Amino acid sequence: MLTVTPTARDYFAKLLEEQPEGTQLRLSTRNPGTPAADVTLNFCPMGEQHADDEAVDCGVFTLFVSEESKDALSGAMIDFETNATGGELSIRAPGLKGQAPDDDAPLHERVSWVLESRINPMVASHGGVVSLVDVTDENDVILRFGGGCHGCGMVDVTLRQGIETQLRELVPEIRNVTDGTDHATGENPYYA
Repeated sequence: MLTVTPTARDYFAKLLEEQPEGTQLRLSTRNPGTPAADVTLNFCPMGEQHADDEAVDCGVFTLFVSEESKDALSGAMIDFETNATGGELSIRAPGLKGQAPDDDAPLHERVSWVLESRINPMVASHGGVVSLVDVTDENDVILRFGGGCHGCGMVDVTLRQGIETQLRELVPEIRNVTDGTDHATGENPYYA
C-alpha cells in the first residue's frame, strides 16, 4: 500500500526520539480525489490514533493511516532526501488528486481540471483564484479572476504567459482564452 524509504524511516525515528514516549505518526488526507487534495502527517501521541486507522509497521515506529485516506494513498512513497541545508521530506501519492479527465471528456470538464490542479495553486500564492465562467460553442474559454487577482495590474501577463499557455498545452482545442472580470471593481489586488 505505502512505502516509507529507509532514509525517511531514519529521519522520523530521530524526530520521534524528541517526543514523549510512545508517540507515533499519523498520515491522513484532505479532499482526496480532487485537485485540491493534500496530505497531513502529524505526531500521534499514544492512544490518539483512530480505531479504524491502519497501522503500518515501520520497524522503529508505527505509521497510522486514516481509513478514509487508504485508497488515495495506495502506492504512495514517503522519502527524505538529504541536501546541504539538511534535507527535504516528500510524500508522493499518484492517486491523491484523482485522475485527470480523459482526452475525450467534455471541454468544460478538462478546462476546470487544469484550473483547479495547475492554475489555482499557482495564483493562490498571491491570494488569487481563477474560475471558469463559460466554454463557448467555438471553444473560447471565459475566465473570472478573484481574490488578489481581481483588479491586479499584472492580470494580463498572468493570463497570457501563465494561464493561457498551460491551458493550450493541456487542452489544445481551445481557440481563445479571455478575461471576463470587471477589474475596476477589485479592491486590494495582489494581497488583501
